[in-house]
Amino acid sequence: MTERVPILRIRQVLLVSIQTDLDDQDVLLLQDDLAQAVVDSGAHGVVIDITAVEIVDSFVGRMLATIASLSRLLDAQTVLVGMRPAVAITLVELGLSLGGVRTALTLDKGLRMLEDDRVERGSEGTAPDAVAHA
Repeated sequence: MTERVPILRIRQVLLVSIQTDLDDQDVLLLQDDLAQAVVDSGAHGVVIDITAVEIVDSFVGRMLATIASLSRLLDAQTVLVGMRPAVAITLVELGLSLGGVRTALTLDKGLRMLEDDRVERGSEGTAPDAVAHA
């Protein structure tokens, strides 16, 4: 049985913190869950924290790019944070550029990127809340 990756809402941003290496089924479930969460929440941003991820294969790399594209189509920007050097090297060696996926070294920097985007777009924030979605 596959365990779903939790999706947390912090204001108008969804946070996905991947704590284990994902298999193909996990990534497909995450893609579906995240797309639905963006629609349900009206979030303007998605942060995918991969700090704990040690191994990425070509399928997972392509799916991260697909998740970012889906989020953009649903009017939410995506930032991938916490990429380890070994993961970055693997993605480059596999020829995966993750086009359109913005990156930041830390969660804080990723959240600031999304906040700066929101300010530039002229969106209004909402009251802070942190609601778990699994």
